[in-house]
Amino acid sequence: MKTFEELGVCEEICRAIEELGFEHPMPVQEAVIPLLAPRKAVITDETPAEDDMVATPAQPEAKDIIALAQTGTGKTAAFGLPLLQMINPKNRDTQAVVLSPTRELCLQIADDLRDFSKYIKGINIVAVYGGTSIVDQIRALKHGAQIIVATPGRLIDLMERGKAKLGNVEHIVLDEADEMLNMGFSESISRIFESLPEDRQTLLFSATMSREVEKVAKSYLRDYEEVVVGSRNEGAEHVNHIYYMVNAKDKYLALKRVVDYYPRIFGIIFCRTKVETQEIADKLIKDGYNAEALHGDLSQQQRDLTMQKFRQHLTQLLVATDVAARGLDVDDLTHVINYSMPDDTESYTHRSGRTGRAGKKGTSIAIIHTRERHKIREVERTIGKEFVAGKLPTPQEICQKQLFRAIDEIEKTDIIEEQIEPFMVEIRRHFEYVDKEDILKKLVSREFGRFLKYYANAPEIEQPKAASGKERGKGGDGKGVRGGKKTFREGTQPGYVKLFINLGKSDGFYPGEVMQFINRNTHGSRQEVGHIDLLADSCRIEVPERDANKLIKALDGQFYRNTRVKCGIAVGAGDAAGKGGRRGGKDYAGRGARKGNDGGNRKDRGAGRRGAARATWSDDRKANFDARKALFEMMADVEEGSARRRKK
Repeated sequence: MKTFEELGVCEEICRAIEELGFEHPMPVQEAVIPLLAPRKAVITDETPAEDDMVATPAQPEAKDIIALAQTGTGKTAAFGLPLLQMINPKNRDTQAVVLSPTRELCLQIADDLRDFSKYIKGINIVAVYGGTSIVDQIRALKHGAQIIVATPGRLIDLMERGKAKLGNVEHIVLDEADEMLNMGFSESISRIFESLPEDRQTLLFSATMSREVEKVAKSYLRDYEEVVVGSRNEGAEHVNHIYYMVNAKDKYLALKRVVDYYPRIFGIIFCRTKVETQEIADKLIKDGYNAEALHGDLSQQQRDLTMQKFRQHLTQLLVATDVAARGLDVDDLTHVINYSMPDDTESYTHRSGRTGRAGKKGTSIAIIHTRERHKIREVERTIGKEFVAGKLPTPQEICQKQLFRAIDEIEKTDIIEEQIEPFMVEIRRHFEYVDKEDILKKLVSREFGRFLKYYANAPEIEQPKAASGKERGKGGDGKGVRGGKKTFREGTQPGYVKLFINLGKSDGFYPGEVMQFINRNTHGSRQEVGHIDLLADSCRIEVPERDANKLIKALDGQFYRNTRVKCGIAVGAGDAAGKGGRRGGKDYAGRGARKGNDGGNRKDRGAGRRGAARATWSDDRKANFDARKALFEMMADVEEGSARRRKK
């Protein structure tokens, strides 16, 4: 195994990284450093004059580089150590720019570079990023910054103000390039490259080689060399991938079982929306877990405090959105849990890559329902690894694990003789007549009694069955409309009913917005919701039967982005939901007849539609279960009449 000195790192930097605890280079460092700075001496105040220097062999011309490696594999040192050697501290102009996707990663890179350059006099590294005062950053740049570490948006702002001058930049680094492009920084990156000299060196570091990354490489890199640590688009080598398939309504119960089964878990739980993130964090905290939420609705100060506590292991579970957790680099994560699977495989790769670092084992868990199975297959094809279909641990297995944890912690507790000795007389007096076995039982019960109480009557979690080939395209009860056109999911979970709302994807009404709208218009605890079916202009939402009338009263007649909301009991299984009048407060008119009933005459079908509208959307909002029953009977009459006419 080579040393940093053998890779060409100068004495001053070797001294600094040795103090930081780095002994041997990691694979990505061993591959990249010799290509960037082969044995180049750093320029310092003690460097002899040019006439006194001994001639050395000419350095090879700097090449552009693409390095593909997972987050946490030592990429900052891979580009940072040679970059510091290529900087002239006597020249106060900006000579290098490092772009990163987030404020957190930007600060981390700047701190690392300062640590590496501890014994190099004259190098000034300035971090510029959004979400904080630009005045202080302008003041720092005025003193001269040979290296600027920046988020793209803030750097462009400073360029337009004439405060960040990139005319003499010789090196630009794109760190987490795939993340930056996923976050929509493509245009900003193009503007920054237009301001750079033609003869600069470009270093691109990424976890995955997506089409967008390849496009950037073709546009801005010349004669580049590709360095791959692991394999292209591969998840972390030391990560196990597991999925648990449950019904949508049981996802939180499954999450609790997974967390309880791993008593020493230290991980991130990823959710899709800010609302879902806060909701899951609140539930976990209420149930006694050491958890906190991290999402965009928190102030920057709150986010910084939350991440600081998590880095210091004061928080055990961080519930976060992808955007909020970007740039969060934490050591020793044991688990990453996908409470909601991301839409693209690259996001999953970044999530799972946060665990299993530095040669340690990690686990990436996905909690999915049957309609998310295809996402698992897509990820498997991309990363070249198979997921293990996990079976949720039983209450008995969980309690056994927690018992062993409690016993282990009691055994490892240090006895502080001097501090407790003054109190031992009183302690012995209190426990004089208590049996030793009772003391042990009380102690263990205190340590993990919460789990015993919960799992004594824990809710059942049914294992869902994936739909067979014949059932695909049908509803859950096999009575739905078949065909290529997308229809609502049929069937309803036991104890739930479906509400219809005249808003859909074209209104920006996605699951996160659905939950926000419901919680904003209902009072008390957060509303329990089952499956949400979305179409372009309408949706069906499964809610507990006991809450249906309350929700109809709360939501019907409200406004969402200037659209008057119509809410009521949805048309029954097998019936397509029509568009109806959606704008300007017009009453909804359901279709009434199923798509298969095309044989009846227009008059009969029209009567069915008008009757359905009157039964479901009455002026005084009495859309209740009696109306639903009447609606079903009416539909049966229409179908029966159509069938008779078809026979004739």
